[in-house]
Amino acid sequence: MEGLAKFPPRPTGAGEMFQLFRDGEPRTRASLVAETGQSRSTVAARIDALCGVGLLTPAGEASSTGGRPPSTFAFDPRSRIVVGVDLGATHARIAVTDLAAVPVSVLDEPLSIADGPQHVLGWVADTAAKLVAQAGRHLTDLAGIGIGLPGPVDHTTGRPVNPPIMPGWDGTDVPAALHARLGAPVLVDNDVNVMSLGEHRTICPEVDDLLFVKVATGIGAGVIMDGHLRRGAQGAAGDLGHVTVPGAEDIPCRCGNTGCLEAVAGGLAIVQRLRDLGADVHGTPDIVDLVRSGDVAAGQAVRQAGRDIGAVLAASVSLLNPARIVVGGVLAGAGEHLMAGIREIVYQRSLPLATQHLRIVPSGAGAQAGVIGAATLVTEQYLSPHNVDTLVSAQEDS
Repeated sequence: MEGLAKFPPRPTGAGEMFQLFRDGEPRTRASLVAETGQSRSTVAARIDALCGVGLLTPAGEASSTGGRPPSTFAFDPRSRIVVGVDLGATHARIAVTDLAAVPVSVLDEPLSIADGPQHVLGWVADTAAKLVAQAGRHLTDLAGIGIGLPGPVDHTTGRPVNPPIMPGWDGTDVPAALHARLGAPVLVDNDVNVMSLGEHRTICPEVDDLLFVKVATGIGAGVIMDGHLRRGAQGAAGDLGHVTVPGAEDIPCRCGNTGCLEAVAGGLAIVQRLRDLGADVHGTPDIVDLVRSGDVAAGQAVRQAGRDIGAVLAASVSLLNPARIVVGGVLAGAGEHLMAGIREIVYQRSLPLATQHLRIVPSGAGAQAGVIGAATLVTEQYLSPHNVDTLVSAQEDS
């Protein structure tokens, strides 16, 4: 019986051929002929087209075994810029990045999301324009703006949907508001989804299945499965903070329900608990400061919050079987007190098969996970095969 036939590589357009360059490695025309199975003339034409739209640039000469060394080409992430925005309940972080989502400049300031869309989005637009100018670039260089919001978002429209901690934001056309000011495409998602993207792309791209858990004023999770962000049918996947904690059914939550994890273990809940004990705390950062200073009551409160979070995560581990749980957000700055509480309950209550290789770790991307993830929302769309083909066609038609 004859062996299976070997099919030649599938022909690719300029957009799909460009994906080969996104690993950052320079390539020669000859290597691309071998990788794509296309003719030298086709490869040469597509390299010229990709150089014409600024996505590729000459990268010197490769080593030669004889004769003239072949030229190499590489992805040029500096050709365009992206603005990534991470909005929390009480903070805002904005970054200008290149097309590889590497930050060029970053600004972090206190900002209350409860001040409403007009004030907050006006601040975002003004600050983004200033950062772009400070980076020596122009708004015309913008490939797009990515933004993470601390509440449920319809990803297809970019509009918040009944966000519990964002009064006045329900149904706001965030993309239209920012596009009018900055003149670039705008993509919007909830803050935990963009943080999970940032963590996955920068710290653990090799991990196909992970949960990113943000613990701050609120609590939420981003779900990466099979290497892709999973939003669910209506974009509500990962709403960990509003899962009921057994035994806490009488504790009211800001969402209108009772017994939610956020109402039990979120930053505001811990602040209130410590205030009842006489501590002078006003927000989640104050909790972290107390824990770091060795305050026993604060350390115990954070560890118990970790246990409560772990109780909800144990069910998620059994359901999704992630390889890694990454914990980020302001309260993650409390260190091992929070992590120990989470690990204690997850490993205790989940089946051994699900936790056999499970790692529960603090965020490696840290405070920049949100802005990197927001920028990644844009770069994944801008550098997609379809969009690159569109850029090339527009260049050829001009």
